[in-house]
Amino acid sequence: MREIEFKMERQGLVNIGDEVEITEREGVTYSYIIEPAVAMSGCFPARERILSKKGVIKDIRQNERGFYIVAVFEE
Repeated sequence: MREIEFKMERQGLVNIGDEVEITEREGVTYSYIIEPAVAMSGCFPARERILSKKGVIKDIRQNERGFYIVAVFEE
């Protein structure tokens, strides 16, 4: 299992335990979007790409910079 953090702009778009689907964005590095445009990951080099396209929300946190989702993926 692999945990990935995503940045979410508004709360209430997903809940802990929700199954989510991600879309991969390819460039020099790879980034991921929880669909439908709920949250975005940071950048990953090719060797660290997320292999699974579905995950489960494990945690949602808020700090002074916004809301963060932790999603778990089977790899």
